[in-house]
Amino acid sequence: MRVSFRGRVLWLPPPALLALLYFVLILAGTALLMLPAAQAQPVGLGDALFMSASAVTVTGLVVVDPGTSFTLFGQAVLMGLIQLGGLGLMVFAALLLLSLGIGIGLPQRVVLSEELGQGSMRTLRRLAKLIVTVAVVAELLGASILAVAFVPVYGWGEGLWQALFHAVSAFNNAGFSLFPDSLMSWAGRPLVCLTIAALFIAGGLGFVVLNDLWQKRRWRTLSLHSKLMLAGTAALLLLSWGLVAALEWRNPGTLGAIDGTGARLLAAFFEGATPRTAGFNSLDTAAMEDATTVLVMGLMFVGGGPTSTAGGIKVTTAIVLVLATYAFFRRRESMHAFGRSLGIEEVLKVMALTTISVATVFVGLFVLAAVHEGPLFDLFFEVVSAFGTVGLSRGATGDLDLFGQIVIGGIMFLGRVGPLTLGFFLATRSHPRVGYPRGEVYLG
Repeated sequence: MRVSFRGRVLWLPPPALLALLYFVLILAGTALLMLPAAQAQPVGLGDALFMSASAVTVTGLVVVDPGTSFTLFGQAVLMGLIQLGGLGLMVFAALLLLSLGIGIGLPQRVVLSEELGQGSMRTLRRLAKLIVTVAVVAELLGASILAVAFVPVYGWGEGLWQALFHAVSAFNNAGFSLFPDSLMSWAGRPLVCLTIAALFIAGGLGFVVLNDLWQKRRWRTLSLHSKLMLAGTAALLLLSWGLVAALEWRNPGTLGAIDGTGARLLAAFFEGATPRTAGFNSLDTAAMEDATTVLVMGLMFVGGGPTSTAGGIKVTTAIVLVLATYAFFRRRESMHAFGRSLGIEEVLKVMALTTISVATVFVGLFVLAAVHEGPLFDLFFEVVSAFGTVGLSRGATGDLDLFGQIVIGGIMFLGRVGPLTLGFFLATRSHPRVGYPRGEVYLG
């Protein structure tokens, strides 16, 4: 992609241009949040930058309370940043070009393919329209349902705004809440918890899966990707629901403080589903058992699905890793799932993605541990939450200094742009020139 700057033409690979667009959006959001009209309470430049980065990367980690620190205009800015960051800048750019009757050229389609994780150029135009349509319909439907619970409590004006903001935040897996305790005060309300959960689960499945379900509507005819995503998501939801309920049932700081078996099961389900990069919490995250915290970190690291609003290494990546491990012990050269086979290329991709992801988390934890005094366990949790663009916190983010906030912000940025995309950017100028004889390395 060629970009003109002060009369000079610069060549930027699509991943670099995409990262640049996100960075510019973060700066623009920071400028808007610094306006007096956006602040109900004084918010410093560093805090505004962090909040903007958290919104654009749809993470949800906060250093100030969005509900009390920002005016209606400031909250609207956050919601706009969440929508742009969650659905992707290039999707909106493509939609704008199409609405003006301007065709999408090959360079723009390459950038759009990087954003959506789709290699085929033929499906990008239709997919861009689908993404915006699905998002608007889901968010409006979710806001309508949430309004039934919020309007009687807050009145028509504030209640409708609360419903819309939380619907947009949920579908985009952002986790931003205008309530100071997130959704803890609504833990026993099925209408709120199930609606929010349905929105972030749908957003986390990915638009390719949603489109596949809408068009085919039969399990047998679904693509392999859709089957893996649906089966993996269902398995993770059931597993996390059962483990959270078992580990936290008698914990007086979490489920033990909730009256009624049904309300506890609802809170356990929500808390087991939300680490899939949603970021809302109906229980006190800092009061959870250590084993539950480790489980939540694992779920945050896995995340949601490709071409979705979720982060993490993605469910399909985790499944391919499991399939590759199983194939290795079975002495098979290819992997099989739902009557389809996967080759070595998929394994190399997921290995690269996982390696970069683990390295990002490790380096981030190392830097924070070196400059910030605090429980290592809490810092580890914040780093994984930032990388998975989740937003759950044990309180360490609010205690970080400016440098610590920059580190967490950088991890959020890397988690949103995509480790594999960054790896592709670093390798774009690398071309093998010489072939070498095969060697042997002993492993294990």
